[in-house]
Amino acid sequence: MHSAQAKYAYVWRRRLSDAFSTLRTAIVGVSGYSGAELARLLLRHPRLQNTLPLFLGHYGTESRSVALTDIHPQLSGLPNADDAGVTGWNWNQLQREGVDLLFLATPHEQSREWVPEALARGLRVVDLSGAWRLRDETNRAVYKLHDADAALAATVQAEAVYGSPELHGPAIAKARLVANPGCYSTSIILALAPLLRANMVDLDCGIICDSKSGVSGAGKAPTPTTHFMNAADNLSAYAVFGHRHTGELLEQLQLTENQIQFTPHLLPIPRGILSTIYVRLADSGTTENIQACFDAFYAEAPLVRIRRSPALPQIQHVVRTNFCDIGFSLSPDGKRLVIVSCLDNLLKGAASQAVQNMNLMAGWHETEGLL
Repeated sequence: MHSAQAKYAYVWRRRLSDAFSTLRTAIVGVSGYSGAELARLLLRHPRLQNTLPLFLGHYGTESRSVALTDIHPQLSGLPNADDAGVTGWNWNQLQREGVDLLFLATPHEQSREWVPEALARGLRVVDLSGAWRLRDETNRAVYKLHDADAALAATVQAEAVYGSPELHGPAIAKARLVANPGCYSTSIILALAPLLRANMVDLDCGIICDSKSGVSGAGKAPTPTTHFMNAADNLSAYAVFGHRHTGELLEQLQLTENQIQFTPHLLPIPRGILSTIYVRLADSGTTENIQACFDAFYAEAPLVRIRRSPALPQIQHVVRTNFCDIGFSLSPDGKRLVIVSCLDNLLKGAASQAVQNMNLMAGWHETEGLL
């Protein structure tokens, strides 16, 4: 554990002696892969031991309940997990249970419909879907969303905060609505943001992002593409020039579509993302100044680990962890740079980043329950 992580781990242990929080959380969509990881993290969160999360299923089926561990047996033995049930819900259910913060691990269309109502009822929301990530209507069109009240949706969209703690921590802390980033987007944005903000990249030469993800990134519902017979012993590109995370790259990195090309690939593994990013520097650089750029940018970011060049991250080093690992290799001429960024798509790419955002919204340290 490097010194910064040791410091935050120490602070976290000290805070275990503090009184538990009364924050009440709820998860809608707990049956999916990301929902399961979110449930696991909240059940073990040191601040939430006296306030069991509410696990909710389909709207309007409040009387029906199923044991959480029947859906996710792997959670058995965690604090309160074996006694927890997943119930149907309606808005009054959330009010009766005293819910303060709502996690939506729901389809994009559902989140787009429900968030305005949640905010009107005084709830704060962390939305894991893509419904509120994109401000530009052209970028958002890939989700094919339809708003019953376009004016209200525009107002809500204007206050949504993109949930990258490393980039928008202060805004997240004050937000009512946090739009959790996409998994691919997180791996690429964190890798490029330090260099772009330092104006070190020659944008005229373009940026190439070659990303590969495990099958869980496609969600729990089976498809012909993610079926074992297609995914096993295979590697395939998909959504070329049209992946829905592209808009996040454009907006968060302030790039045009002519300056960056993102191509995702499906790996025959359960989970994990590796993004290999190719850039040309505006001026000849050195390994030392590239390293210094990353180190300085993420000096106060405990869940981003910067490797020492020439060491490069691998999926096996981040899977089932809450970290994003970043490394790089610089060409001998000092002009061409390859960056490798790895994370677990279900954790730093989804559930643990959502908990990181919750911590900031609650006024806690962002690593509580994650280190």
